[in-house]
Amino acid sequence: MTITFESEVGNGVLLITASGRDESVQEVIDYGQSVIDLAAKLGVTRVLCDERKLEYALNTIDTFEAGKEIAERAPSNGRVAVVCRPEFLEMAKFWENVMVNRFLHVHVDTDIDRARQWLQSADE
Repeated sequence: MTITFESEVGNGVLLITASGRDESVQEVIDYGQSVIDLAAKLGVTRVLCDERKLEYALNTIDTFEAGKEIAERAPSNGRVAVVCRPEFLEMAKFWENVMVNRFLHVHVDTDIDRARQWLQSADE
């Protein structure tokens, strides 16, 4: 099953609700590009990706490659919080490190309320 997502905007935050399974590096890059494009179109710089219904299937090398490519395409003024299932936290934290090492503002968590707080912390 491929990655699918729904979106909505509220309080200046683009909420992405993703589901399915990441089948390939290119699919993850395409998903990331779709989110980047949508945020730009809507004029928002904060994105909350609820990926608790998304199965992470990429290995470490593929996760690195996908993160590196998405980081090259992402605007540096954005903030992205990703919420994943606990069993995928280690790989998601690796992806977060790939992004942060490229000077992007990314946070991964398993709790959606903490992720929202992190997104709002830029206002404080």
